Amino acid sequence: MNLIERAKSILLQPKETWATIDTEATDTATLFTRYAMILAAIPAVCGFIGMSLIGFGGFGVTIRVPFVSGLVNMVVSYGLSLVGLWVLGLIIDALAPTFGGQKNAIQALKVAVYASTAAMLGGVFSLLPSLAMLGLLAALYSIYLLYTGLPVLMKSAPAKSVGYTVVVIIAAIVMGVVIGSVSALFMPRSGALFGDAGAPAITMNTPGGKVSIDTSGLEAAGKKMEEAARKMEEAQKSQDPAAIAAATGDAAKAAAGVLGGGQTIAAQSLKAALPEKLAGLPRTGFDVQDGAALGLPTSQASAQYGSDDKQLRLEIVDVGGLGQMAVMAMGMVQGEKEDQTSAEKTWQEGGRTLHQRYDKDGSHAEFKTILKNGLVVSIEGDKIGVKELRGLMSQVDLNGLEGLQRKGKS
Repeated sequence: MNLIERAKSILLQPKETWATIDTEATDTATLFTRYAMILAAIPAVCGFIGMSLIGFGGFGVTIRVPFVSGLVNMVVSYGLSLVGLWVLGLIIDALAPTFGGQKNAIQALKVAVYASTAAMLGGVFSLLPSLAMLGLLAALYSIYLLYTGLPVLMKSAPAKSVGYTVVVIIAAIVMGVVIGSVSALFMPRSGALFGDAGAPAITMNTPGGKVSIDTSGLEAAGKKMEEAARKMEEAQKSQDPAAIAAATGDAAKAAAGVLGGGQTIAAQSLKAALPEKLAGLPRTGFDVQDGAALGLPTSQASAQYGSDDKQLRLEIVDVGGLGQMAVMAMGMVQGEKEDQTSAEKTWQEGGRTLHQRYDKDGSHAEFKTILKNGLVVSIEGDKIGVKELRGLMSQVDLNGLEGLQRKGKS
């Protein structure tokens, strides 16, 4: 099964594709490791980028979820979304006889996974709040996929397809509320204003140019994913609550490994790129960190520059494999947004992704660059124009940062 071709066919030719899926021999491990675990990473990673890297706001206020909190939410939401697919398959299977269908656990899981394709791909729109409506439309298309797949795979009565679909959707909404509530436990109670921000080989083309993806560690993570999926399948068959809980924990750990696969550039190398002065202002402090949040490799270096009337902050962040995924995701989304108090824009230039946001009263501005290797460089300050910030980016050795190599094979 080719993932890209399968996703394309289920979206464009659902009825014909469901007929093909119906006859395919597969198992839980294959469905998860070769399809669900890959697509489910899209909304998780894009949500992290949108909330913690780009931020969202209005009325002159920008909110970004703190970096570590964003990572926690990403891993938790990713793991719970996979568990949610599995539970949705159980629901579809349990309801089948009620609507004239036949119980079949693997067929039900097929419906849950493949019908969710549109919703998972639509997760890319969570990069920018202004595109959230497109993500909702994609999720609604998954309802149609569910409606067309149930009678084919679960052999339910065609006349009862609408009722079957509605009941499954209601169950999915309830489950989504529960998952959202659990996820919310790992989020801050209020957004941090201009707080911590993070960002962050397979070679592929994007609208911004070629992107080199560091695949170090992904092979080992993939094996862990397969093992986690196998344990989930065994737990499902045993119906043992303890085994199910243990398998879920293993799946979450495997998810962390996949999302953060690879190495990061040493924080001291990032620190070397922090200039002693910025816009003529002296460096008043810096913060350098090397670590692994939730098993995800991270490194960052930031510095503050200022005088009595002007303050600037420069930050360089690397989150390994996530940075590479950020390059791919941001290469797919460009746009701009403006209201009475603020304006923001995301675009591609020279193979890099650029993002700017400023308050129209001149109180605050920020400018970010996502480099080709996934590093994120951001400058923000008060009482300074966004054009001046963009000019200050030239005082940072972006080419040198882009040339830094991570450990591991490419």
